[in-house]
Amino acid sequence: MATMTAMAMATEINTWGYSTINFFAPMSRYASAGGGPIKASREFKEMVKALHGAGIEVILDVVYNHTNEADDENPYTTSFRGIDNKVYYMVDLNNGGELLNFSGCGNTLNCNHPMVMELILDSLRHWVVEYHVDGFRFDLASVLCRGTDGSPLDAPPIIRAIAKDDVLSRCKIIAEPWDCGGLYLVGRFPNWDRWAEWNGKYRDDLRRFIKGDPGTKGTFATRIAGSSDLYKDQNSGKMIGSAKLIDDLYFFEDEEFKNKEAQGFSSISTQVNKRKPYHSVNFVTAHDGFTLYDLVSYNSKHNDANGEGGKDGSNDNFSWNCGFEGETTDAKIKGLRSRQMKNFHLALMCSQGTPMMLMGDEYGHTRYGNNNSYGLDTDINHFLWGNLGRQLDTRKRDHFRFFKEVIKFRCIHHVFRRENFLNKKDMTWHEDNWDNYESKFLAFTLHANNGGDVYMAFNAHDFFVKVAIPSPPANRHWFRVVDTNLESPKDFVSEGVPGIESTYNVAPYSSILLEAKIRVDCRSFL
Repeated sequence: MATMTAMAMATEINTWGYSTINFFAPMSRYASAGGGPIKASREFKEMVKALHGAGIEVILDVVYNHTNEADDENPYTTSFRGIDNKVYYMVDLNNGGELLNFSGCGNTLNCNHPMVMELILDSLRHWVVEYHVDGFRFDLASVLCRGTDGSPLDAPPIIRAIAKDDVLSRCKIIAEPWDCGGLYLVGRFPNWDRWAEWNGKYRDDLRRFIKGDPGTKGTFATRIAGSSDLYKDQNSGKMIGSAKLIDDLYFFEDEEFKNKEAQGFSSISTQVNKRKPYHSVNFVTAHDGFTLYDLVSYNSKHNDANGEGGKDGSNDNFSWNCGFEGETTDAKIKGLRSRQMKNFHLALMCSQGTPMMLMGDEYGHTRYGNNNSYGLDTDINHFLWGNLGRQLDTRKRDHFRFFKEVIKFRCIHHVFRRENFLNKKDMTWHEDNWDNYESKFLAFTLHANNGGDVYMAFNAHDFFVKVAIPSPPANRHWFRVVDTNLESPKDFVSEGVPGIESTYNVAPYSSILLEAKIRVDCRSFL
């Protein structure tokens, strides 16, 4: 074990590039063959041009919450600390100017100081004008909502300036709405109706329901319906018990979220909140944390390779290994894991909002339980391009096919991409069991204007649920498109399988999708 740790530590480098030195340049090491800064800049521009040519926008992950200059105990002065430490960083003036650490990296950029604001805005404009990026995701964006003394601001100048800037007006701006100092702003991020958010509540609530946690059905329903509790005008509903009614749709109050607000972790309330469903960036996995494969294969993190004694990385993963920790040859466990990954992907792609998935999840990439792999320049982090060709085994090829087809299905069905929040004309819950803590089954119908309704059911129980299927719209019949319990290619049939009866037996830990279609009688063409 000691040898493994030593080897891991010897290969650790800043793979993800999160300790910024210069906010205006791509990391030179990212150039091919170690080509240096000029080559890195040219290749970045060529990459953006190629992606645009393929119809793909480029969202740049930016880190304006800290720099590489470390903390007071181990200072690493390369720039701002030597120019004017008290201007560029948040410091505790009552404690000898000690650096405040809301980033978890030893220092915190003083984002709402006029000079630092100018630096950030100039940097963002540079990436738009010079490199033609289409938008930005702001790492630990709640740092940008703090004043020079670290206290939360109701209307942070830098957040408003980014939202109102002429050059940035066409850009997508996405906040990671929390920081390492407890400023949790999911659904409360100051936005001027422009800022989107990584919806951390979506991630947690989906993970908990799909793995079968009791008492999570209501919040799961809220998330797949677009999180109107977070992103719609908060004054537009009325409470009914523990559920709130907005436009005749129920959503459920989250006690954990309310407790965080009560403790002052989400005190910012102005400059919100008349946003749209697409302002919720829905995700189950991201670059940090477990991959989707690891989410269904590990109960605990396995970070020994990081050289920090397993102390790094989050302990709150809401994961389930499906009966065995890590790799296994057990066919039943592997089959359950496959179903769970398909369940997660189906829920993500059929939710209102903007879906985000982790590159590599489409072929089942694993980091072997490592949920903090920023320092490993190995296959743990590398996208395995070869896996998309001949190297994919049968299960991974089937997995890739399912993911691809579900994405395509979302793209061609408007019911999953509503411009506005759902109302009773858009959706019907087939549910009279909201208050049953042990209920882990949810079914609903999304109504299409053309009659092409979509019925979906999710079963997180460990037993079959026989469910009554509602009548389809007039002159339509239900066709089964998805049943995650079935083997490929029956798990997804784009044209649909006819013959759906008045009931359906939904398997344990599985989900189904039915589409209302007009049945074509081939005999009419004879």
